[in-house]
Formats: sequence, structure tokens, C-alpha cells
Amino acid sequence: MPRETVILECTEARKEGKTPSRYMSTRNKKLQTDPVEKKKYNRFLKKHTLHREIKS
Repeated sequence: MPRETVILECTEARKEGKTPSRYMSTRNKKLQTDPVEKKKYNRFLKKHTLHREIKS
């Protein structure tokens, strides 16, 4: 299967020392070789922030 499940974690919450929000997403390994980055809502910071793929 070329699709894999990835975990996205907030980048701004770690800098501020707060709890990071995490989301699950999928990506196609063959077409998308770079790490996934998406703007998602962080409920702890109460705003949309950049979430990056972390090692799973």
C-alpha cells in the first residue's frame, strides 16, 4: 500500500511550553516524499497553527 498514516503535531505550542495538539492524517509515500505540513486548529492556544509530521 502506498498510503501511510502520519501524526501531525503543533509547532507553536512546544515553543510556548503548552500542550501540543495532535492530528492524524494520511499521505501517499510515492507522490509526497516531503514531510506533511498543514494549518490546523489548536484548542489549547485557541487559534490555527502550523502542524508538522512527527516520527511515528
